[in-house]
Amino acid sequence: MMMDAGLDNPFWSALQTIHRDLAETRGPVARYPAEYAPFAGVASPDGDCGDALEALTGEGETVYLLGIAPRAVPAGWQLQAFRPLAQMVCDAPLVVTEGPEIIPLTETHRRDVLALTAKVYPHYFRTRTMSLGRYFGIYQDGQLAAMIGERLGTDASREMSAICTHPDFNGRGYARRLTAWLTNDTLARGVQPFLHVSHENPRAKILYEQMGYRVRRDIGFWSLQRG
Repeated sequence: MMMDAGLDNPFWSALQTIHRDLAETRGPVARYPAEYAPFAGVASPDGDCGDALEALTGEGETVYLLGIAPRAVPAGWQLQAFRPLAQMVCDAPLVVTEGPEIIPLTETHRRDVLALTAKVYPHYFRTRTMSLGRYFGIYQDGQLAAMIGERLGTDASREMSAICTHPDFNGRGYARRLTAWLTNDTLARGVQPFLHVSHENPRAKILYEQMGYRVRRDIGFWSLQRG
């Protein structure tokens, strides 16, 4: 499968393509509305981003950058580099384990989705994040037991995101089942599946590798806070 160049600058690329109707853009900087995601992208590390950043962010607000960060930020701003993430891609269909039914998650499930992500995936999921792509889940005993969704992407790629399981249902293989199922659906549409995982979460990284994902590259990750 042809590799998507947009993967090197995922936030900016998504905001210029599949999420351009949501993007708040000023010149070389674009961001998601805060209720969708705390993410911003820059076109180039060498662009003059000062005025655009000032226009797009509020006092004390923090946004996150992935892949590319500006070399220079306005006085009083704090750019903090985190350890790079592993960006992983999948090139061939995966084995989908047997398990409970996978259903699309819609507006009627929003309360359950927000409750689950607040419990086990709290950092970047916002009230409107579900609007960024398709989301799917497994229910057991009337409870959302596990979920997965699409977040970033371009016309040629989609990110597997919010892969999480309620602690009461750990160890049943639900996350593996959801990941393989959505990966295969994405590949069948001729689109490159990818995901990001922290090196501080080696268990998840090993699981994805065992399933059939491979590391494409380590990708820079930063927070940018307005003073």
